[in-house]
Amino acid sequence: MAILVTGGAGFIGSHTVKHFTDLGEEVIVVDNLHTGHRGSLSNEIFYELDIRDTAALEHVFNQHPIEAVIHFAASSLVGESGQHPHEYYHNNVYGTMCLLDVMRRNDVNWIVFSSTAATYGDPERIPIKEQDVTSPTNTYGETKLTMEKMMKWYDHAYGLKYVSLRYFNAAGAHPSGAIGERHDPETHLIPLILEVPNNQREKVYIFGDRYPTKDGTCIRDYVHVMDLASAHHDALNYLRAGKESDIFNLGNGNGYSVKEVIAMAREVTGHPIPAEVKERRDGDPAQLIASSEKAKQMLGWEPRYGSLRKIIEDAWKWHSGEGAGKKVSTISERLYNVRLAISKSSFK
Repeated sequence: MAILVTGGAGFIGSHTVKHFTDLGEEVIVVDNLHTGHRGSLSNEIFYELDIRDTAALEHVFNQHPIEAVIHFAASSLVGESGQHPHEYYHNNVYGTMCLLDVMRRNDVNWIVFSSTAATYGDPERIPIKEQDVTSPTNTYGETKLTMEKMMKWYDHAYGLKYVSLRYFNAAGAHPSGAIGERHDPETHLIPLILEVPNNQREKVYIFGDRYPTKDGTCIRDYVHVMDLASAHHDALNYLRAGKESDIFNLGNGNGYSVKEVIAMAREVTGHPIPAEVKERRDGDPAQLIASSEKAKQMLGWEPRYGSLRKIIEDAWKWHSGEGAGKKVSTISERLYNVRLAISKSSFK
């Protein structure tokens, strides 16, 4: 039986695909390549398609004995989501509905969903627990919460079981340096910082230094991308064991300020990394730190790469080596690319 990974050419998706294939799982990837990169994939079977193209998606299900779905396919830029809410609801919410309906028609009843800490909005307490209030402050978080609720009601009506994984700040890269984080435009703190020693920008900006935190800058919980990848396999095995649908936080439970992240990047890279303070941005909570005890207890998840130094070291290996678009990966030359002779829709 095969595992279908939607959005598998993206940052977390590609690392999860590699982790699954390394464990001997048969993996099929679908991705419209709007933000993903084919060269990041380590599996053999790839379909370039948009999950809203139900005819194309149905073809994939008809061609392969699919056991479960790992669902990453979504638009995920917070700022952009506020400017283009229609596109985010159409791609994220409608796209998920299309996927769930194709799963139903093909008797596939397990899905592991890539959710986000953005579902919580401004937290009422730290660390954040799964039962805390969800009140998103942006369209992206709202669409992810809507997708979770859709799965809840599909479970209630059709018995489709799900695990929703609410990530905190995903970061790092594969320890080998083979794949890493690449976005266009880049919005994540650690890659932005590493662009300075990589001679891609002169300095990094700190948005606000008067938050009620130890050094005045925002505090976030950073979790290594390979720990996220392993959590998806733990969640799949949880469903395989016949467990009920549930939601889990994924973080390290340790908060680091923006200034602390910059300081660690200076140590790792040996570069001074100039920083400039600018006005704080609307909607940035002072602290976001996860309680992941539920995932540890119920999924058996244990982060292996918990230190901030390890996260930045692995990210720097990627960014200073073949990563970040410096070279075209030869991995894609070994892929078996299945092309469908049907019309494809894409997110614009």
